[in-house]
Amino acid sequence: MNHFFPRDEYFMRLALREAERALEHDDVPVGAVVIHDGEVIGSGRNEREARGDPTAHAEMLALREASRSLGTWRLVDSVLYVTLEPCAMCAGAIVLGRVARVVYGALDPKAGAAGSVLDVLAEPRLNHRPDVAGGLLAEESSALLRAFFGARR
Repeated sequence: MNHFFPRDEYFMRLALREAERALEHDDVPVGAVVIHDGEVIGSGRNEREARGDPTAHAEMLALREASRSLGTWRLVDSVLYVTLEPCAMCAGAIVLGRVARVVYGALDPKAGAAGSVLDVLAEPRLNHRPDVAGGLLAEESSALLRAFFGARR
């Protein structure tokens, strides 16, 4: 069962703003922010097209910035907010970075690795399992994605 806290919606709205910024360079509108002690320490938006880099997902960029902010790869007391369920690559980075909690918006039935296609974040054989809550502001996240892909059909 998903449990959301009072400030979750505020931080997810920051992630949605990041997602909207991805549209500026014709990238899929996904955004992410990393929070530590109530402060944003990392943010990112999809930049695969802008950077020509298959790993330039919103979560990866936000996690990298968060690690620089804290001066360590261990993001133990951090929360990642992302508008779309993380893929396998991003879920792997979340586990490796020891992120405490992940809150995501829309499900990703084609590549989601927080329960849709795979469940990397709950894999008992891995050494870390973050708390996960999905579906926060899912309709807003989904609407951005539908509009983006609808314009390309």
